[in-house]
Amino acid sequence: MQVMLIQDVVKLGYVGEVVEVKNGYGRNYLIPQKLAVPATKGALKQAELLRQAAEKRRARDLHGARALAAEINAISLRFERKVGEKGRLYGSVTSGEIAERLETQLGHELDKRKVDLHEPIKMLGNFTVPINIHADVEAAVKVEVVGENGETAADFQEEEAAVEEPVTPVDIQPYAEY
Repeated sequence: MQVMLIQDVVKLGYVGEVVEVKNGYGRNYLIPQKLAVPATKGALKQAELLRQAAEKRRARDLHGARALAAEINAISLRFERKVGEKGRLYGSVTSGEIAERLETQLGHELDKRKVDLHEPIKMLGNFTVPINIHADVEAAVKVEVVGENGETAADFQEEEAAVEEPVTPVDIQPYAEY
């Protein structure tokens, strides 16, 4: 089935493109979600106008995304958390919290799903967290996690080095053939 996209669809195409999809995908998902229309003669005439308008919008969005990325790259966030043994946090620093802090500092709304944090931060230290602003633009924010009393990851590394006992080699028996 041929459909003309009326919205950008990830991994399929951009506005105004005519693409070939399976019948069920087109009829049951793309058309009801108003992402595409059947590729009729009238729709094909309209495709070029849609494509030109979409290209202008993408260029404007890309320019804005690059400016936002430059602002985000200059930001450093600091989170204070309660710390347990070995520098592990009680709780964690999540993508939602990072997005909230960025919103307050930038004055620009940022969706927490754009923060590319695979799992929450649960240790003290310095981290670089990628932010997906646009399909072609990615920024990175520096995140520092410290303890409530100013503890850092270095404090706990020194304690671990002092506590570690020397490892004694195990007596290994030579290989015997049977």
